[in-house]
Amino acid sequence: MNQGLIKDYLWLHLVVLIWGFTAVLGLLISISPVEIVLYRTFLASAGLAILIRLKGRVLRVRMKDAVQFLGTGALIGLHWTLFFWSAQLSTASVCLAGMATCSLWTALIEPLANRQAIKWYEVVLGLVVIIGLIVIFKFESGYWLGLGMAVFSAMIGAVFTVINGKLTRSHSPFIISFYEMGGAFLLSLGFLPLYYYFFSDTAFTGFPSKSDWFWLLVLSQLCTVFAFTVSVELMKRLTAFTINLTINMEPVYGILLAVLVFGNEEKMTPEFYWGTGIILASVCMYPVIQFVLRQKRVRQLRRIQ
Repeated sequence: MNQGLIKDYLWLHLVVLIWGFTAVLGLLISISPVEIVLYRTFLASAGLAILIRLKGRVLRVRMKDAVQFLGTGALIGLHWTLFFWSAQLSTASVCLAGMATCSLWTALIEPLANRQAIKWYEVVLGLVVIIGLIVIFKFESGYWLGLGMAVFSAMIGAVFTVINGKLTRSHSPFIISFYEMGGAFLLSLGFLPLYYYFFSDTAFTGFPSKSDWFWLLVLSQLCTVFAFTVSVELMKRLTAFTINLTINMEPVYGILLAVLVFGNEEKMTPEFYWGTGIILASVCMYPVIQFVLRQKRVRQLRRIQ
């Protein structure tokens, strides 16, 4: 393995580690989950706008494309709101356990979107994930709402991932992300009064504290703009299999970081880790099975030729 490839692998794991830190940031920031998304998307869109201008590209797109991007961004805003809400209602570990189902949701939703048959092994792995969730629910019933929100957030994440897979075929990922951050910002701005009227016992604070601003900058610029930019660059050199397999480590990194940062507050029962382990095992097995079946098809084609 050459040094350039090793360097790319290390950068990829750094990006996944950064993404795993977002649930921890959701607990370090004291404002509501809707406000977190509001400020995150505003700051991220500003950072992306600067980056796009430095690259010499224009931000203007067709109205039809802008509507698509903004609509997808609204889904992203809902996904992030539920994600941070889940972490605040439960723990970062519980939130990340639910989010570990995202790739399997994608495995079920993508064939439906592309009008393809659902593969047998995807159904089996989906059932294994359900077993893992049942184990967690049984022994961590006090966190059922947070875990449910995380699973729903993962499903929404799978939906906009499939949509983005189609959009990036004909548009710049940076332009798409800029408009999607705008759509997420508008969604959170519109949901903010509803959140405080129906779901919150506290009043709207109006302005984050100095420490909140610091963590919001970390969240928006490091976890969003920087991590996204590096991941796009790595996609040019690493295979989709390598990237997907490594991204499956995000919940593992996140849970470890949560225990390091919050200590005993994040320590769960052994059954929680058994359930999470079952989910992660099924998630990691998915790209492995795909790879094995792909190699089998290649060998069959060679025999025919």
